[in-house]
Amino acid sequence: MRVCSLYSGGKDSNYALHWAVLHGFEVCCLGVVAPRGWESRLFHYPGVWLTGLQARALGLPRVLVEEAEAGGEWEALLLLMEECRERGADGVVSGALLSDYQRLRFAAAAEEAGLKSYTPLWRKNQEAYMRSLVREGFVVMVVSVQAYGLPGSLAGRVLDEELVEEVIRRARLYGFNPAFEGGEAETLVLDAPLFKKRLEVEGEAKRLGPDHYVYEVRSARLVDKPAAPLAPPGSLVGSAGRDPRSQRRPGDEEGQ
Repeated sequence: MRVCSLYSGGKDSNYALHWAVLHGFEVCCLGVVAPRGWESRLFHYPGVWLTGLQARALGLPRVLVEEAEAGGEWEALLLLMEECRERGADGVVSGALLSDYQRLRFAAAAEEAGLKSYTPLWRKNQEAYMRSLVREGFVVMVVSVQAYGLPGSLAGRVLDEELVEEVIRRARLYGFNPAFEGGEAETLVLDAPLFKKRLEVEGEAKRLGPDHYVYEVRSARLVDKPAAPLAPPGSLVGSAGRDPRSQRRPGDEEGQ
């Protein structure tokens, strides 16, 4: 199956891309819609301009559609689907987690273009999913915080096991989605198992309004990834320094 991976540069689209490759899909391109601004309910806005660098890190072509030029979000999505089909895609893979608004529109646009729609993360256990990101080697920076209960100091920080547990604790206490599916926060992936290079960014945190903080990226570049440690002779160790037989595919987490 040849697919286009709908891509925003954030954690969900990168994890869906990871799933597609591990499950034998041939990814022909990354499909990106650049929305007009923060008000978008369908597309990821902060850092979308960095998807060009991420595409280079992944070694995949990027298909970019500007909402402003297409005339609206739905029109941009339809145009993107048509361009994916023209590149030989039979389907599209997206990182929709919990939003019916997003999932149904992706599916409807795909059907109109004659493509199959895959949403591998749909209704996954949110807490287990967040833990799996760190465990599977995704380097995820929080670039926007917009929820009561999440501190503004989170903007600009990279998720690690301790920080993920703190987010989960706060989500249980304040009632927001621990995977940020309600727009509580937005993310930028700096490195992932499929990246051939990693993203290095510089910027500063800013307060845009009550409970709304962003990490404004001012410069970004691709740098070489650290070399993997050498394995002892005769051992079976993957590129991440772990026995590949012990690594689970996305979607195999407990409780999902």
